[in-house]
Amino acid sequence: MVLPHDYAERVYAGVLGKIIGVYLGRPFEGWSKERIEQELGEIRYYVNEKRGVPLILIDDDITGTFTFLRALPDHGNNLDLTPEQIGYTWLNYIIENQSILWWGGMGNSTEHTAFLRLKAGVPAPRSGSCTLNSKVVSEQIGAQIFIDGWAMAAPNDPALAVDLARRAASVSHDGEAIYGAQVIAAMESAAFGESDLNRLLDIAVGFIPADSIIYRMIAELRQLRTNEPDWRNAFEWLREHYGYDRYGGGCHMIPNHGLIMLSLLWGDDDFQKTMMIVNTCGWDTDCNAANVGCLMGIKSGLAAFEGGPDWRGPVADRLYLPTV
Repeated sequence: MVLPHDYAERVYAGVLGKIIGVYLGRPFEGWSKERIEQELGEIRYYVNEKRGVPLILIDDDITGTFTFLRALPDHGNNLDLTPEQIGYTWLNYIIENQSILWWGGMGNSTEHTAFLRLKAGVPAPRSGSCTLNSKVVSEQIGAQIFIDGWAMAAPNDPALAVDLARRAASVSHDGEAIYGAQVIAAMESAAFGESDLNRLLDIAVGFIPADSIIYRMIAELRQLRTNEPDWRNAFEWLREHYGYDRYGGGCHMIPNHGLIMLSLLWGDDDFQKTMMIVNTCGWDTDCNAANVGCLMGIKSGLAAFEGGPDWRGPVADRLYLPTV
């Protein structure tokens, strides 16, 4: 693999974009758009002080992303890495009931369910399968949350990124959750060499089934963008057709993946506007903003954070990764 000449900067910017997104969206995670607008207004900068919480906190969206990636060096950076080996990495580094995951219980938290399967001797990918854990549990958002690192390990190689994403996501997820993770991974990998959003989307959807919900939703959002200039109206359309009321569980992949795509399509390739949209709309704000921030950081490098408020100063390159 030949690395891009500016690989280090783009990875740095991708990581920065991810943690900025987490810290920006975390204080109002799970809120509705209406509550956000009423209590905070449009989200244009960190609101942690207004909410009375620290900016820098331990967060599963960050710890899982960079801990699970340790499977690569732990297994000799072998590109034939298997889901089973990535599952071993879970067992090797996760401190049960304390670190990395949301410990919501079997059948409630997708990652906790998968961890308990692995601990009981069920190997990946069966540990995350729909057959074993149910469609609802296996299609929650986590597969997408933790996928950025695999894309950054496969710059300019979306086919490899998609394959690594499938293997990593299948430890805990299945079905549409894997497709959503693959779309993010493909876009981020391709963004090391391609800056046009529509081209990135074309590349990404080429790797998932054309009859999947994720594929159809992206196509419909792209079509909607051709005649609907207002992101607020686009969100109402998304909420009506792919909202939380249509899918089970606490935090399903499909609505949140749709919101990521919406923010990118209506964000006009501007970090400030895109982050404002993805956070103001609500739902899983820290997770969605993290994926968006990572992609935009990779795509534009450190220039992504210029021309607006000081995103980098308060963060000061800080993140926590508590593991064994």
